[in-house]
Amino acid sequence: MSRRLTVVVCAVMIVFAPRAGLAQAQGVLAGAVVDALGARVAGATLTLLRDGEPVQKAASAGDGTFAFQGLSSDRYQIQASAPGFEPRTSDAVFVQSGARVSLEVALEIGPLRQDVVVTAGAAEQLQSRTGAPVTVVDSDTLDALHTLDVLEALRLVPGSHIVQTGQRGGLTGLYLRGGNSNFTKVLIDGVPANDIGGGFDFSQLATAGVDRIEVLRQTNSVIYGSDALTGVVNITTRRGASRIPALDYAIDGGSLGTFSNALSFGGAVKRFDYFSQYSYYTTDNSTPNSGYRNSTYAGRFGIVLGSATNLQGTLRRIDGRFGSANAFDVYRIADDSVYESQQTYVSVTADSQVNARWQTTIRFGSTDQTSTYTNPAPTGDPFDPFGSGANYLGQTVTLQGAGGAPVTGRAILDFGGAYPSIFESRTTRRAVFGQTTFQATPDVALSAGGRIEQERGFGDPEAEPTATRNNRGAFVEGRATLVNRVYVAAGVGVEHNEAFRTAYTPRLSVAAYLRNPSGEALGETKVTLNVGKGIKAPSVSQSGNSLYELVQGTPAASSAVPIGPERSLGFDVGVEQAFAAGRARARVSYFKNDFSDLIELLGQTALVQAGVPPEVAAATAFGAYINSSSFEAQGVEISGEAMIGAGLRLSGSFTYLDAEVTRAFGAGAVFNPALPGVPIGAFSPLVGERPFRRPANSGTLLVTYAAGPFQLALAGSFSGTRDDSTLVFDEFFGNSLLLPNQDLDPAYQTIDLSGSYRVHPRLRVYVSLTNLLDKKYAAAYGYPSLQAAVRVGASVALGGRQ
Repeated sequence: MSRRLTVVVCAVMIVFAPRAGLAQAQGVLAGAVVDALGARVAGATLTLLRDGEPVQKAASAGDGTFAFQGLSSDRYQIQASAPGFEPRTSDAVFVQSGARVSLEVALEIGPLRQDVVVTAGAAEQLQSRTGAPVTVVDSDTLDALHTLDVLEALRLVPGSHIVQTGQRGGLTGLYLRGGNSNFTKVLIDGVPANDIGGGFDFSQLATAGVDRIEVLRQTNSVIYGSDALTGVVNITTRRGASRIPALDYAIDGGSLGTFSNALSFGGAVKRFDYFSQYSYYTTDNSTPNSGYRNSTYAGRFGIVLGSATNLQGTLRRIDGRFGSANAFDVYRIADDSVYESQQTYVSVTADSQVNARWQTTIRFGSTDQTSTYTNPAPTGDPFDPFGSGANYLGQTVTLQGAGGAPVTGRAILDFGGAYPSIFESRTTRRAVFGQTTFQATPDVALSAGGRIEQERGFGDPEAEPTATRNNRGAFVEGRATLVNRVYVAAGVGVEHNEAFRTAYTPRLSVAAYLRNPSGEALGETKVTLNVGKGIKAPSVSQSGNSLYELVQGTPAASSAVPIGPERSLGFDVGVEQAFAAGRARARVSYFKNDFSDLIELLGQTALVQAGVPPEVAAATAFGAYINSSSFEAQGVEISGEAMIGAGLRLSGSFTYLDAEVTRAFGAGAVFNPALPGVPIGAFSPLVGERPFRRPANSGTLLVTYAAGPFQLALAGSFSGTRDDSTLVFDEFFGNSLLLPNQDLDPAYQTIDLSGSYRVHPRLRVYVSLTNLLDKKYAAAYGYPSLQAAVRVGASVALGGRQ
């Protein structure tokens, strides 16, 4: 062993190992009891729990502090209560003999709990102490819904709109506050899951092993860098908690050939915690060649190193297959294509509490995504009017728009060429992230951090990468509390991406209380303000086919400008009001997002119209990608929740969205001969029109009820009409099957109902009904919606007691 390695090993042992003189000493669990705004609570009754059993009792001092001493190495929880507050039990923490562990216990007025959130800033914060608009879907809600897909839970988030092109397994995107589907950063246990360029398909993401889903509806490129133009979604894997290992098995089946089962195993012993779940789900769906299957493994494993370092590792592996029947309502023939994907997400995170003021986090993350799209043979009737090779047509159909004349004809389903047609791709992301937070005073905290990331894209999953990007970023953020009424967070990030060089992203978030929390009929009044800039890197294809890259080696190279990031400027202001001693809460907010420097693929003529010198445009063969378009989205969000009695909880939201394309050069108007004088955007919206697939009016509803062994949940989502396009060519590559874009996708409403009954402490039976009213809805024009479907099943739990 070299001298240098010996020094390193010794240093690690010093950091993580307990001091020899304290090996047999007793541990201390100390901290403070505070209210939702951080004010100290004196005289709170405290019970120290180990394995769910009381160990010690105490009361918080006049300054709200407490200390439990003489503890042996083990996991402990604190149960706290105080007059006028709801009781609270903390998460379990490990206390080592000879160590002192700090813990803050926050009590709230009323049963509507404010969650700890991680996406709002650089450090964990209670929702009550941040101005950021964050929604948390917790494990209790996921269990009540009995949904198999994360996308169904995301439908309940205010300001969100889910577009699923087809039935279960079809490509699914999330549109937040009017942004595009690739404008949201997706994290799985803190690891970026987006494809290079921001895209993410939610259709393959099962709820297996998911503990909670957190959605930030506002830009935060300060912390997360590229892709966070409109928000952040963070998926957290469940953590083992019980001393006796918990073994759970669930199985169900139902209509449309649906079958699913899931097996999980988890627990916690001393320094170690562990959890694993495997799930398998399959369904035939209701149209030919649209079957879907998904197998998912999710695991989380942790160990406490030394006295204050928590090391956690997570793994999520997804294997999916979907029969892509295409837009069946347009062609009336099911395509025979198949989409297969494999996704692996890995994280290793070390959180260290250096002392009472100083905390650090180091995380390694790995994302590996492989997809294969196979079209084994052309589908449809061959048609060759030009003698250049046949294309293949669907059946004759009549398409109807919103208030417009119907059009009749046949669309091209498959183009001529070599078959089987196979498209393969693979992307990988490897990143190391580190940050540190220092509590300078009780009211001021400073955080700083950085990341190093490598992105690689492969045209052939087995070959060498066709594109590699080595990116890095850094940020600094400060948070301050003023007189326990005003909470301010401000920061700036700098991102260096090999695709666009350097970009800066500032952000400010403020929450101010006009009325503090109270047990009165009219409770706290909270005013919030957020403003920030976001960025998104181009995809590999956009970078490789950008104007700058395509003209390299020509005389026009010196006049071309490198492609830059897509940008957003987000602003929102809101008011939140509590009622009925904390049993009800309502929120109203106004938001405005300006999206600029968006990337378009333009032909030579459109490039010149966008300001590219003619000689530079002429140096491209068919056109190129440049930053040339923009649009804006503004609106109002109204949401509320209430706890009625002991077991009935209501929540709902309404969003009004006004969005408009303000600049575009790739969306020239075309005309259908059957609809003279009506300009149509064939593949993208025209200037002055709404972006596609974003409703002006949308809403959510969730009702849950629990009484004894019985549990019921009713979830609804509602969407108004949306602009769209049929996105097809007729048999002569003409426009005769295009319809006016306005309100092309009809309004829809979906209601899902689920219920369960615990027939034994370890046995529960449940039923889940999807699209209860069997309403036909189209998330995208021409794609079939999921018919009414029912699943009936049971779950059994073994072990799992504290």
